[in-house]
Amino acid sequence: MENKKQIMTHLDIELKQLRNEIILMWEMVINQLVKTQRALIQLDTDLAREVIANEKRVNAQELKIDRDCENIFALFSPVAIDLRFVLAVLKINNNLERTGDIAEGIARFVLDVEKPFDEELLQTTEVLIMFEEAIEILKDTLNAFIKEDTKSARSIFLRDETLNEINKRANKVVAEYIKNHLDNIDQALYILSTIRKLERVGDQTQNIAEELIFYVEAKVMKHMGKTPES
Repeated sequence: MENKKQIMTHLDIELKQLRNEIILMWEMVINQLVKTQRALIQLDTDLAREVIANEKRVNAQELKIDRDCENIFALFSPVAIDLRFVLAVLKINNNLERTGDIAEGIARFVLDVEKPFDEELLQTTEVLIMFEEAIEILKDTLNAFIKEDTKSARSIFLRDETLNEINKRANKVVAEYIKNHLDNIDQALYILSTIRKLERVGDQTQNIAEELIFYVEAKVMKHMGKTPES
């Protein structure tokens, strides 16, 4: 009985440390996106290089969390909600790492352009609105995770639609811009690619929200219709 009690205590400690590690990963990725946004708006190449360099830290954190999860499986064989927590963290970790890759990819665009992005291009494509929303929904999923708030997690499904709608309009808007600005095609294509990448941030964040609901409610949301009441 005493041994069982001791094992449970160790598992609780490991789960708490894992929780702290995934929150740290979350914060690192949010920070990467915020810096990428600033680098793009201000054409700050030093900041863009910082994002690219920091990607190694994000990748290292992903590997650490994966190893921690494997150790918990091997040493403690968690069950029920503890098992769902570790499984959810594994998938959330993967989604966050991919979001970090997206930030790095956009930062590389900043290094490729030779002059600040055209203000008209930024406004008409709504890429800055998209950036703000992508960062906010990633922050809100973190808060939902910390509070284990599945109602907030469900709200992400609808907010992701904002990113999808801007993405759907992007081809037409960028094509129109190019017709009138043949001297700035490169920037237009970089912004179109940035919009595509930010749309994927929405997809990754939606996946994270699904994993949070799975962990807290034992409900699998994948392939289900996504509504706040689902």
